[in-house]
Amino acid sequence: MTTIRQRRVGKGTEAAEDQPSEETNVKPDGKIPSDPTGGKLWNILSITVGGIVAISLGLLTSVYVATLHENDLWFSNIKEVEREISFRTECGLYYSYYKQMIQAASIQQGLHGLVYDNKTESVRTINILERMNVYQEVFLSILYRILPIQQYLEPVYFYIYTLFGLQAVYVIALYVTSWLLSGTWLSGLLAACWYITNRVDTTRVEFTIPLRENWALPFFAVQIAAITYLLRTHLQPVQERLTLTAVFVATFLFSLTWQFNQFMMLIQALALFILDCLDMLPTAKVTWLYIIQISGLLLVCVLQFFNSMILGSLVISFNVSVLIARTIQKNLKKGGLLNRLGKLTLHVLLVLCLTLLINKFIKKILNLESDEHIFKFLKAKFGFGATRDFDANLYLCEEAFGLLPLNTFSRLSSTLLFYAYGFVLFLLTVAAVIVAFRNLSGSNQVQLKEKMEEYTVTLKPDAAYSLVHTVLFGCLALSTMRMKYLWTSHMCVFASFGLCSTELWKLTLKCLHLYTSQRTQVIKYSVPIITLLYISFKFWPGIMDELSELREFYDPDTVELMNWIKSNTPNTAVFAGSMQLLAGVKLCTGRTLTNHPHYEDKNLRERTKQIYQIYAKRSPGDVYGILRSFGTDYVILEDSICYERRHSRGCRLRDLLDVANGHIMDGLGENEPDLKPSLYPRFCEEIKKNLPSYTMHFTRVFQNKTFHVYKLAKHK
Repeated sequence: MTTIRQRRVGKGTEAAEDQPSEETNVKPDGKIPSDPTGGKLWNILSITVGGIVAISLGLLTSVYVATLHENDLWFSNIKEVEREISFRTECGLYYSYYKQMIQAASIQQGLHGLVYDNKTESVRTINILERMNVYQEVFLSILYRILPIQQYLEPVYFYIYTLFGLQAVYVIALYVTSWLLSGTWLSGLLAACWYITNRVDTTRVEFTIPLRENWALPFFAVQIAAITYLLRTHLQPVQERLTLTAVFVATFLFSLTWQFNQFMMLIQALALFILDCLDMLPTAKVTWLYIIQISGLLLVCVLQFFNSMILGSLVISFNVSVLIARTIQKNLKKGGLLNRLGKLTLHVLLVLCLTLLINKFIKKILNLESDEHIFKFLKAKFGFGATRDFDANLYLCEEAFGLLPLNTFSRLSSTLLFYAYGFVLFLLTVAAVIVAFRNLSGSNQVQLKEKMEEYTVTLKPDAAYSLVHTVLFGCLALSTMRMKYLWTSHMCVFASFGLCSTELWKLTLKCLHLYTSQRTQVIKYSVPIITLLYISFKFWPGIMDELSELREFYDPDTVELMNWIKSNTPNTAVFAGSMQLLAGVKLCTGRTLTNHPHYEDKNLRERTKQIYQIYAKRSPGDVYGILRSFGTDYVILEDSICYERRHSRGCRLRDLLDVANGHIMDGLGENEPDLKPSLYPRFCEEIKKNLPSYTMHFTRVFQNKTFHVYKLAKHK
């Protein structure tokens, strides 16, 4: 087991950004300023200062997470094998391809080894570039090889510093998004500070560095910033084209670096669809965003050798359906309230039916089953019937795929983030309902708007998008804890924008009959400044203590196992075991695996279930036959799985296997009536007794407190 132990060594007011607004260049007393040049210079100064603050905060965040990583593991002092072991589960698998490319005799040979890989899954040759999102490792390894930095920087540091550098991009993108929404860089400063002080809930980059989301989320944040700018009114054609290009590039990079891209894109497409139906976004811009999503995913599909999972994704089917439905149904945005609601109901039903038909047709043509485990998981998670499916239950029993814990909200509240978020969310939701009703009822005509101008509630397109985005991703985070990082980072943006928004405070004060222009400006700046001061005084000492706490990596059992494998087994040996451990075996030793943690392939899922019979109640002959069918030479058994206590009864791996095999579970508790006792004891326990029925197939060749390695006999 890995542990982290203590080391044993001692050691003011600013102008809004220049943007289209009814109050641009108007003084509080209503007079036009006499010196427009002075106003422009002030705006340039404000933008310059805001940009410097953004870059500084981004770099500081990058240094902060890099320091935490070093302090937790003493990364600079531990051995290479310990560094590699610190990349747990799928992180180690992804990093192994970077290492493989670095160690290849040439770039061409390294690429050939990825396209025709026979080390990741025994007795199979797979295309890693098709199956996994590892183009970032390929690009980084090529960059490392061609740059003259080999004698100054180790490959592992080049890799982790790149990821920490992307955190700077992430924070800058969040800062800019908040700035664009509110018109003041003070909002961006507050968003960045909230992101840092809520680090436990906004990122996990310092301890899961190679994880795909740590590559993808910075690009997703850049895409959201570009969309926020795109949704502004009165953009020049050149500005619009450049912004669309930025959206496309960010969408492409996000899709290229994360296998879950299609699900995030689907939620984003739903947000656009809802707002377009309610006439809160310009239809032409929404159409461009649909097309960008489709083209970005198709380009990724081409680069991944026509990965069928992308072609069969719901987001492509949905976007195509929306575009088709628009051509069939015209004049959607004309008529009275009841007429519009009727048209929209038919439109939604048409889009839904088309999406399901197109998606089913594509999957039928491509014979696609790679993502079926996700839908089984969702069906079971939301109570549409219990399941004995091993893969679905494997996800259901993992804490990361459970509901968002309630203590998350107490942590977010301690920084005032959740309180501010709730306040802004409530006000903007009320405003959105009013605006949507007005749009659908056709009461936004010019005459009525001019007559009730003083009392009209408005919601800018960029703010409307941000609202629906945060609501949908909030629902995703509440249902699946692992996805909270998509929500909490945008929560920082949304809350800071609201506290610095002139329109929001104006609406609030008008509701309270306290509105004056001067009072609005005072509150707009004083509330975020007070919040920043509170955060600084409360959390700065804790951050300093955190940075001064020194620990070191400590996992002697795994280190001993990896060293033994490298020294005592042939390079061509095939190893079976748990997905998580085998990723480390591949990275540290380069040996061939039977299975691995990248679970988005039906054949691999079936193979993993078969390999895991080593923890089920099966006969030694059955287990031996299964392992040999995958070319296994050695099998690694882990006491932490065989005698697992981390999960409760019913969620232990051995329980999932028992239920899937139709056997009753161990221990006190209820069993389903049709489950029966197994004829055989549990394999991982019984093999340690060295009974003849086991020793004729398996010989123990290594043992420590955590791991037991058995060599398989080669019967003729």
